[in-house]
Amino acid sequence: MVAMIYFIGIDDVIEALKLSNLWFVLLAIILQFFTYFLYTWRWSIINKTADMNLGIKKLIPMVLVSLAINNITLSGRGGGEPVRAYLLSKEGHYKFEDTFATVIADRALDTFPFVLLAILTIIGIILTFSLDISLIVLLILCVGGITAAVILLLYVCINEAFGVKLTAWIIKLLRRFYKNFNEDTEKRIVEAVISFQARMNSLIRDKDILYYALPLSFVIWIFEILRVYVVFLAFGANVSPVLIGEVFILASFVGMIPLLPGGLGAVDGIMILFYASAGITASISAAATVVERLISFWMTTFLGLIFLMMYGTNVLDKSFELVETESSSDEEISEEEKKMLEELSKEDVLISDVSDIIGDETSEDEEEAVLEVEVDEDLKEEAYLEVLDEEEEKEVLEEEAQN
Repeated sequence: MVAMIYFIGIDDVIEALKLSNLWFVLLAIILQFFTYFLYTWRWSIINKTADMNLGIKKLIPMVLVSLAINNITLSGRGGGEPVRAYLLSKEGHYKFEDTFATVIADRALDTFPFVLLAILTIIGIILTFSLDISLIVLLILCVGGITAAVILLLYVCINEAFGVKLTAWIIKLLRRFYKNFNEDTEKRIVEAVISFQARMNSLIRDKDILYYALPLSFVIWIFEILRVYVVFLAFGANVSPVLIGEVFILASFVGMIPLLPGGLGAVDGIMILFYASAGITASISAAATVVERLISFWMTTFLGLIFLMMYGTNVLDKSFELVETESSSDEEISEEEKKMLEELSKEDVLISDVSDIIGDETSEDEEEAVLEVEVDEDLKEEAYLEVLDEEEEKEVLEEEAQN
C-alpha cells in the first residue's frame, strides 16, 4: 500500500486528505460502531435460541476481540471465532461445543448474503471492467468453492450419518500425518462433532434465525458498503453506490484468502486499483482507502486488543487448545473423577448382565433381592476384567446370582 501511494504521489494523497470533509468521516465512524452493534445483535439472537442469554452489553467486547484476532491472524478471517466461543463459554459457564456452534452459525449466516452479493459482484465486474478471462474464471471458481463449503456445512448439520462418515474420513486422513493420534483423541472428536451437529441442527431450524438473524445479515452488509460510500463522499467523489459495493465485496473476498493478516495490503491494493480504474482519481482513491481502512481495520483491531487485555491474553492459548485437543467439559474432569466413573460403569455392566440372564426366571421381588446382594469387590473386579466367552460368562453370573 505504501508503494502504491508512493507511485501515485504522496503529496497528492496528503492534499486529498486535507480537503476531506471531517463530518462525513465522523459519520463513517458512527456507521462502523453501529455495525458492531448489528454483529452483536445477530449473535445475541442465535445465542437466545440456544438458551444462552448474556445480553448485548457483555457480548460486544467478545465480538470486538473476535474481529481484532481475525485481523491479525493468517486464517482467512476466522482466527477469532474460537476465541469468541471460549469467552462466551467462560463468561456464561456454557459448554464450549455449544458456544462454538453458535459462533459457526453466526459466520454461516454472514456467508449467505456474501455468496449472493459475490455472485452479483462478479456479474457486475465482468460488465464494468475489462478483466482477463483467467481472472474471471478464478473468481467464479472461488465463489463456487465458498458456496459448496456452505452447502456442505448445512448438509453435515442436517444429516448426522453423513457427518459421522465425514468425520471418520478426516480422522483416517489425520492418522497418516499425526503419529500421536490415539483412540481417545478420535473418540473426543466424534463426540464433539455429534454434539456440534445437534446444536447446529436445532439452530438452523429455529424460526428466529430465519425471520430475524438472516435478514439482519443482509442489513449488516448494506451498512458495510454504506460506510465506504460515505468515506468517498467525504472526498467529494461522485461515485455510484453499486460500484462501491462491487469493489468492496471483491476486496472482502480477497481478504478472506489466508495470505496476510486481515488481507492487509491486498485489500487496500485491490480497492485503490479498481476505484482508480472506474474513473476516480488515483489520489482520491488512495486517500479514501486509507481512511476507510483506518476505520474498518485499524480502529477495530485497536479496540479489540484493548478488550483482549481486559480478558487476559491467555484466552488465546486456551481457546485454540480447546479446538485442537478436547472440549472444556473433558478438561474439567479430574483423574480421580474418571476412575470413579469407570468403577460405576463396571458395576452397571455387572448388574445389567445379571438382570438379562435371570430376567424371565425370577420374579421382580427376586430380582431386587439379587441386586441388593453385596457382591465382594474383588469378585466384581475379576468378573469385569476377565475375558471370557459367552458361555463361561453366563455360568459365572448364574452362580453368583444363585449365591
